[in-house]
Amino acid sequence: MSKAKGSFNKLTTHRLQEMKASGEKIAMLTAYDYSMARILDDAGIDVILVGDSASNVMAGNETTLPITLDHMIWHATSVVKAVKRAFVVVDVPFGSYQGNSSEALRSSIRIMKESGGHAVKMEGGVEIKESISRVLSAGIPVMGHLGLTPQSIYKFGTYTVRAKDTEEAEKLKSDAKLLEDLGCFGIVLEKIPADLAKEVAESVSIPVIGIGAGPDVDGQVLVVHDMLGITQDFKPRFLRQYADLNKVISDATTNYIKDIRSGGFPNDKESY
Repeated sequence: MSKAKGSFNKLTTHRLQEMKASGEKIAMLTAYDYSMARILDDAGIDVILVGDSASNVMAGNETTLPITLDHMIWHATSVVKAVKRAFVVVDVPFGSYQGNSSEALRSSIRIMKESGGHAVKMEGGVEIKESISRVLSAGIPVMGHLGLTPQSIYKFGTYTVRAKDTEEAEKLKSDAKLLEDLGCFGIVLEKIPADLAKEVAESVSIPVIGIGAGPDVDGQVLVVHDMLGITQDFKPRFLRQYADLNKVISDATTNYIKDIRSGGFPNDKESY
């Protein structure tokens, strides 16, 4: 029996809080489908993010903006079916919560009811304060996301490191404290200076998960396709590639084609 199924209880926001308090690092990865989510859950991952990065890695879009609420619910439903231990967080997609707290609540309720996800994630600080408060008031756990926020890519105009100047760094620190005060259970910090991320993680009592934010936060998250080497031509500084599945899959496909064309597959043992 796997360690995930046999030795650990279901992850909750309370357990994640305990992990931060005890200094136990939190491991988080994205997943968008049943098969991948089952592998990650069996391996013992703590948190699965059904990210709007599905727009990029699953649908081939240039940004995260095109993915819809219906798409996110479909992906999240597939993931939740596979999970026995991990805590599942679902991104609320662009246009489903900004500037309208009632819409934010409707979107989040749909995600929770239709997918069975455990929490939602929204990008931004004071700008979406009302939306976060409204969602939290319904008893829905919310994870914040600060720093590089991909849904605002056309505002930033670049995927470069954020909060390098004093003004933006101070706003990020203020936003992090605001998210904690509002009641968010955690924050993702993306692509910001490591010293700033450390300062934020030490200043709030809720878990801070980094992606390109250095080692001194409470956990790390990566896009699973990047971590496994499925994604091509994407090698940011923060990415550690743990496998080269692009080559593995390509080689397997090449051999499959070769065996079919040579008449080697299927053989007598593989036939009825």
